[in-house]
Amino acid sequence: MGLTAFWRWWVAGTTSHLGSAVGTLALPLTALTVLGASAFEMGLITAASYLAYLLISLPAGVIVQRVPLRGMQVGLDLVRALAIASVPLAWWFDLLTVAQLIAVALVVSFANVLFDVANQTFLPEIVPAAQLQARNSLTSGTHAATALGGPSLGGLAVQVLGAVPTLLVDAVSYLLSAVLLRTLPARRVQRPTERPPMVTMIREGWHFVLRHPIIGPAMWDATATNFVSGAMLALFPFYLVRELHAPPFMVGLLIAADGLGTLVGAALTTRFTNRFGTARGLIIAAFVGVVGALIIPLGTGTTAFLAFVVGNLILASSTVVLSVTTRTYRMLASPPELLSRVIATVKFVSWGAIPVGGLLAGILAGPLGARTTLLIFGALTVLSPIIYLSTPIRRLRDLPLDATPAPTEARV
Repeated sequence: MGLTAFWRWWVAGTTSHLGSAVGTLALPLTALTVLGASAFEMGLITAASYLAYLLISLPAGVIVQRVPLRGMQVGLDLVRALAIASVPLAWWFDLLTVAQLIAVALVVSFANVLFDVANQTFLPEIVPAAQLQARNSLTSGTHAATALGGPSLGGLAVQVLGAVPTLLVDAVSYLLSAVLLRTLPARRVQRPTERPPMVTMIREGWHFVLRHPIIGPAMWDATATNFVSGAMLALFPFYLVRELHAPPFMVGLLIAADGLGTLVGAALTTRFTNRFGTARGLIIAAFVGVVGALIIPLGTGTTAFLAFVVGNLILASSTVVLSVTTRTYRMLASPPELLSRVIATVKFVSWGAIPVGGLLAGILAGPLGARTTLLIFGALTVLSPIIYLSTPIRRLRDLPLDATPAPTEARV
């Protein structure tokens, strides 16, 4: 396999993420501009996009361990392509509703959960441990580049073609990803003579994460961060279109600031953590993220657009430092036989906070307005540094690879 397998894996992911970045803008703009969705309905769409992390993340870790990775990933790409393609089909027949957009978001979210757990589990099989930090940074940087270019291209496509036809770009990207992944060698699944019950296997991964002195607190920090991210995902298009009156192309450019910040963070993560240490780097990045989140909804007119861009640049760059550092640490510190279940447990808790944040933001934005709601959620980012400062991480320069789970559940 070696580099050849990694680069095919990388190209497939890049293609899919670029299409998804376009679709991530086109779907909410479809709800807003074609169907006139309310803030609450936007919250429902965002919640549906991440609800599967609450529902199937834990069994996903076991499922990934038991089935061939390649076949499952190809199948999931095809499911996502069909779900997205159903939107323009319904629109052409004048049958499109907000309920369908919610259903499509839900189907895609279920496929995303299984696909992401499989993808992260596959990476350590084709990359040596010494290269994981660099490969994770490259992956985050690539995702940042697609997140940077995708919304801009999506905004332009929506301006020229309309929101619904633009979704076909997302559907085609999943088909291309499936073709590329099909060329990877299939992982042979070892069939044990005894197969423990799924509940037992889930419990093992759950206990390992909760009892681990580093992975546990990192998971709770990611949960607090993703809770705020869920609110922002739900409110950004609504805030820009309804309160700042930005046209679709400008919405794409403004939201692309998140991708630019992610790209900066991915490029600097390794140098930053080498300079300050992986543990100290987490605390510094958490504090920086608070500043960025509070800047985003400030100002009026041109100042508001500038604040949105600057705040997103700061928040995204700090978030990717947190993400790359903790993701790499999980891959190195988890026993190989537990890795998929550790990833699934962390996703269940941390990504499960995204739909909760999105739904709550949609409820609050109705009476309070999007700007005030964004300020409230921005203030909640202070939970991130508080979590790290309340754990032994505050006394460390670097995260220790020899840290072991406590015999009983540790305080996190």
